[in-house]
Amino acid sequence: MAGNSSPTQAHGERSRASTPWVISAFLLFGAALAMRFPGVAMYDSVGQYEQARTGIYADWHPPIMARTWALLNHLKDGTEPFFLLQMLLWWGGLGAISAALGRRQKHGAAALVLLVGIAPLWLGWATVVLKDAQMACCLVGAAGLVAHWRLDERPMPRWATALAILLIAYATLVRGNAVFATIPFALALFDWPRLSKLWRKGAAIFLLIGAVLFFNPILNNRILRAEHSGVENSLPLYDMAGIAHKAHLAGLPGLGPQGWALAERKGCYTPFFWNPYGEGSQCGYVSDAVIFDHLDDRHMVVEWAKLVAAHPIAYAGHRFAHLNSNLRFWVGPGEPEADPPLSSEPNIDGLGAPANPGGAGLIAAAHVMAISPLGWPIAWLVVSAGLLCASMGLTDPQARLGRALAGSAFCMSASFAFVSIASDLRYHLWSMVAAALALILLLDMRGLHRRRGFIAGGVLIVVIALGTIARLGAASPVYVPLPTVVPPPSLAT
Repeated sequence: MAGNSSPTQAHGERSRASTPWVISAFLLFGAALAMRFPGVAMYDSVGQYEQARTGIYADWHPPIMARTWALLNHLKDGTEPFFLLQMLLWWGGLGAISAALGRRQKHGAAALVLLVGIAPLWLGWATVVLKDAQMACCLVGAAGLVAHWRLDERPMPRWATALAILLIAYATLVRGNAVFATIPFALALFDWPRLSKLWRKGAAIFLLIGAVLFFNPILNNRILRAEHSGVENSLPLYDMAGIAHKAHLAGLPGLGPQGWALAERKGCYTPFFWNPYGEGSQCGYVSDAVIFDHLDDRHMVVEWAKLVAAHPIAYAGHRFAHLNSNLRFWVGPGEPEADPPLSSEPNIDGLGAPANPGGAGLIAAAHVMAISPLGWPIAWLVVSAGLLCASMGLTDPQARLGRALAGSAFCMSASFAFVSIASDLRYHLWSMVAAALALILLLDMRGLHRRRGFIAGGVLIVVIALGTIARLGAASPVYVPLPTVVPPPSLAT
C-alpha cells in the first residue's frame, strides 16, 4: 500500500537522519584537536605526571589518574594520549546523544547538544589534561552510550553497559568528591533498579556515597599503592580555621594563641579557598601544627565535630560564605580561577606546547562566557533543580536521561555546601555541562509541568539579576591571598 514503509526502510531513514550529526561531531573533534593539541597541563597535572614517570605515588590527588598515565606512557610520553582520550569521550558522547536525537527527528535539540560541546568555557576546560576534565569527559561518554540505545528504546548490549559502568567508575575515582555526581547519575541512568519510592532512592544514594567514601582510601593506599598524604584532613582544617575566624577564637587544637594570631594578621583566611593554610610561604605552619604534628585522622574528625557543635553559627557562616564564593553568586567582578589556562604550567617534563591562534581565540571567548550567567554555577544549580521539579512523572527514555543528568548536576553542586575547600570554576565543569544537556533534552519533550517550570524560570531570573547587581559593584571583590610564584630551577633566569 502506498505510503507504507518496511522496518528496514524505516531503519535506513532513521540512520540517515543521524548522519549529519555524526559528521558534525567528527569535524568538531578535529577542530578541538587543532586548537588545543597536545593538551594543556596545569600544576596538578604536572605533579601527577611526575608520579607516573617516577612510579612514586601519593593520594593527595586521586592516584587512578597517575596510574593510568603511567600505562599510557608506554604508548607515548606526555599529555597527548590523555588529551586524545578526553576528546574522544567528549565528542563521542555528545555526538552519540546528538545522533540519537537526530534519529528521533529532533534536529534542533541535536544541534544544541553539539553547541554545548563547543561552548568555549566548557571546551576550554575539557581540553586540559586534568582530573576535573577527565571526570566530565567520562560521564559525557557514558551518557552518550546510554543515549545511543535507550533513546531508540533498544536494550543496551552487555559490552556497552560494561563500558558505561567502567567510565562512571573511573570518573568516581578520579575526583575525591565526584561520588556526589556519579552515584545518583548511575542509579538514574540505569532506571533506579528496584527503587520505586523517593525515600528509597535517597537512602540508596546516601548509603552508596558513604560506602564509596569509606572504601576509597583503602583502594588508593592498598591497591593502587599510593602513599597516605593526609589530604582528607584539609576539609576539617579549613572548617576549623573558618570557625576560629568567624567566632574569634584564641587558637586551634595544636596551635596556640600566638600562632593563630599570626595567621589572622597575615590574612590567611578567605572564603574563596583553603590554600594559604597549605602554602609554606603563607600559613603552612597552621596545617603542620593542626594536622601533621598533633592529630591523626580520627582525632582530626573528633576535634572538627567538637568545634562545629560548640560554634554552629560560626560554622554555618563559614560554609555559607564559601558556598557563595564557590557558586559565584553574590560576588564582585573578576572572581579568579574561572578561565581555562591558555598554556601549560611551566615544567621540566616538556608537557604541553605554546598556544596557537585558535587556542588563544577559544580562551578569549571562554573569558567572555565565564563572566556571563552561562559561567555562573549558581545559575546551573537553579536550572537543574527546576528541571527536576518540572519533569516529575515523565517516563519517556529521553526524559529519563534528562532527569539523570539534572539529578547528577544538582547533587554535585549542592554537595559543595558541606564538602568543598576551594572555589575554582573547573570543579563545576560536569555540573554545568550536565545541566545544559538536561535542559535541552527536557525542554524538547514539551511535557514539563508548566507552573513549576514558570516558578523555576522566575527564580533563575531573580538569581541572574542579583548576581548582575553584585558584579556591578554591590558586592566587594573576593579576597584571594596568593603566594609568590617561583619557576622551576631550570626555567629560572
